[in-house]
Amino acid sequence: MEVPDPVSVMTPEDAASAAPYRLVAFDFDGTLADSFPWFCANLNDVAARYRFRRVEADETERLRGLSARAILKDLGIPAWKVPLIARHMRVLATRDAPQLRLFSGIPEMLAGLDAAGFTLAVVSSNSEANVRCALGASAGSIRHYACGASLFGKARRLRAVARAAGVEPADMLAVGDEIRDADAAAQARCGFAAVAWGYNNPEALAGTRPAFLFAEPGAVARALVGPPRGSY
Repeated sequence: MEVPDPVSVMTPEDAASAAPYRLVAFDFDGTLADSFPWFCANLNDVAARYRFRRVEADETERLRGLSARAILKDLGIPAWKVPLIARHMRVLATRDAPQLRLFSGIPEMLAGLDAAGFTLAVVSSNSEANVRCALGASAGSIRHYACGASLFGKARRLRAVARAAGVEPADMLAVGDEIRDADAAAQARCGFAAVAWGYNNPEALAGTRPAFLFAEPGAVARALVGPPRGSY
């Protein structure tokens, strides 16, 4: 499969005419917050606690090409353990929340979209308190939070955010870094944009056929707000 350059799989002009999005719903971990190093640093301690396979350092890139369901199978994690592990990971995330940092360019991107009139939301498996802690002053740009979603429960949260914002799902763009984010957007019947700097790699994300595949945070605002073609 040919992988598109991680900027956009359609021009901003084409996207604007095809889908004039009013609501942009961001995933948090791996999309707004640089939490992948934290996740890797804690994973094997969690593996020992919940008795699933350890991950060696040289496996990381291979796992970045897999869906969440495929990773669970690869690590030998049964479905009944997933909620227990997710709950424990949220406890660890709360403990370490003050150390979590946003990716460079995220505050400016959120501010730009907010100023352009987009309604912004965060839909995350992480807790709202942790999300707000990491966002800091940028939390003021977010109008809706739908946090604490189960690993595969984001579609329901996306639909709820659309209702709360008073928009149709077709007028919402979900932005995320994982294959499961694309699956949730498809289930919610909204648009999906992938970011190339998070958990799944660009090749895996390209397979979901996103409306956009962004290489860096600034490209999000440039595409949705509509820059001159030459600056893209």
